[in-house]
Amino acid sequence: MSMLGGALSRIVAVAGVLAVTAAAAPASAALPEYSTAEAGNPIVAGWYADPDVAIYDNRFYVFPTASRAYADQTYLDAFSSTDLVTWTRHPNVLTAANVSWARYAVWAPAPIARNGRYYLYFAANDIQSDSALGGIGVAVADRPEGPYTDAIGRPLIARFVNGAQPIDQDVFIDDDGQAYIYYGGWGHANVAKLNADMTSLGTFGDGTTFKEITPSGYVEGSQMFKRNGRYYLMWSEGGWTGPNYSVAYAMADSPTGPFTRLDRVLAQDPAVARGAGHNSVLNVPGTDTWYIFYHRRPLSETDGNARQIAYDRMVFNGDGTIQRVKMLVKDNFADGNALGWKTYGGAWSVGTGQYRTTASYGGKSLLDDNHVNATYDLDVTVTSGTGDAGLVFRASDAGTGTDAYRGYYAGITPAGRVVLGRANNNWTPLGSAPLPVVAGQRYHLRVVAVGSSIKVYVGDLTSPRISVTDATYPSGRSGVRVYNAAAAFDNVAVTNQ
Repeated sequence: MSMLGGALSRIVAVAGVLAVTAAAAPASAALPEYSTAEAGNPIVAGWYADPDVAIYDNRFYVFPTASRAYADQTYLDAFSSTDLVTWTRHPNVLTAANVSWARYAVWAPAPIARNGRYYLYFAANDIQSDSALGGIGVAVADRPEGPYTDAIGRPLIARFVNGAQPIDQDVFIDDDGQAYIYYGGWGHANVAKLNADMTSLGTFGDGTTFKEITPSGYVEGSQMFKRNGRYYLMWSEGGWTGPNYSVAYAMADSPTGPFTRLDRVLAQDPAVARGAGHNSVLNVPGTDTWYIFYHRRPLSETDGNARQIAYDRMVFNGDGTIQRVKMLVKDNFADGNALGWKTYGGAWSVGTGQYRTTASYGGKSLLDDNHVNATYDLDVTVTSGTGDAGLVFRASDAGTGTDAYRGYYAGITPAGRVVLGRANNNWTPLGSAPLPVVAGQRYHLRVVAVGSSIKVYVGDLTSPRISVTDATYPSGRSGVRVYNAAAAFDNVAVTNQ
C-alpha cells in the first residue's frame, strides 16, 4: 500500500520531507461503508493479480499484475475510481520497453508518491540466482497514470539476501517520513530503508541494509500498513496456483518487527472463489473504514493465470486484531456492467443500475458460485409479458433452452402468482401461491434454502409465500431467469447460512 493511515489524500512539503494530510479528502470521506464491492466482484474486466492501491488527488488507484502467460507479462495497467464502484482503465502505465533491463515477468507493482512525483516499484525477470539480471526496480512518472520510466537504469534490489527472492515488494512511509521497502519470495521476507530520493537504499543503525523479518508461514506478497500506532505486516501463504493460497498477518510496535503470525484473515470460500491472496489494504481517508484488495480464481477456472481483482470489507476488533474476511456475493449493477455473470439465451444488458433482459423462453444469467445453504435476495421487475421472472439457485449443467439446467427456480408473474419448481431439461412444479403482481413494479424476492428446506418470500420477509421440502439438488450456481417475459433485476445478494 502507498500512503497509509487515515490521512491518505494529499501530499504537502514539510521541512523538505513530504507528509500526508487529510485536509483535502471530502470526496473520499463521503463514501458509504460498503460491505463488499456492492457492484460486484471482480471489479474490473480481464485477468489480473497482485493488486496494490494508492489514493492520489482524491482518486483511488489499483495497480495489478497482468495475469498472463509468463513471457507476455511485459506491461502493467492501472485502474482508477472516485467511488470504488466505476473504474477507468489506464493501459500500459509501465512497459518493459521503458525499462532497459526488464524482459518479462513484470510483477506486483507498488505505487507511492513523494517529492512531487509518482513512483512505481516492480519486479521483473523472475531471477533464480544472483547471476541473472533482474529483481526489484523503480519507475517514476509525473502523473499517477504514467507513463512510468525506469528511474535508475538498473534493479534497485538485484540479488538474493537472507534467501529472499527479490519480488513482491511493498513500500511504506512512516509518520516520521522514513520510507521502507518490504519484499521477498521463496519463503523469506526482508525490509530495507529507502532514502528520501526513493531510488536508493539506506542503512539501519547497525550499518546493515537488509533485515530479515520472515514470520511463520510466509511465502510471498508482503504488505505493510499502520493503524492506531501499530504496524501490520500481511503476506500470502500456500501455492499461488492452488486453492490454499491465502493471506495471514502479524502486528508489531516497530516497522521492522518482530512479526509473529496471528491468524489467517483471507482464504478461499468453496462457495465463492478459490486461491484468494496477494493483497493490499485501503483505508478511506478520514474514516476507520478499511478494505482488502486481492486476487482470486473463479470456481470454474483451472488455469493458474485465470485470476481476477476483488475487494471486501476488512474489520478490526477492539484490540486491533483483524476479523476474518468474508467474501460476499453482491451486485447492484451500479458500475454499468455484469462482470462475473454468464448468459444462456436471451438478450441481456445493464442500464440505469439494473440488469435487464428482453422476453425469451428461459433466458438466464448465472454467477460462477456454488452455494449450499444460503439466503438469496434480489429485486425483480417484470417489465412486459405475461410470463414470469425470478431466481435460479443450486443450478448446474446450464445451457440455452427453456429448462436447460438442473436446479431450482422461484419467480413472480403478472398472472398473479409466485411459483417454485425444479428443472432438469423439464419442469417439475414444487409450489405456487397467489400474489398480486403489477408489470413495471419492483418486488423483493428472497429464497432461504437450507438443506432440504426451501422457503420463498416476496415483499414480506417474515412469512414465506411458499415453503417446501425437496432434496433433489444440494448445491450449485445462482442467477436470474425469465420465461415469456422481459424483466429487470437489481440488488442481487447471496449469503451463506
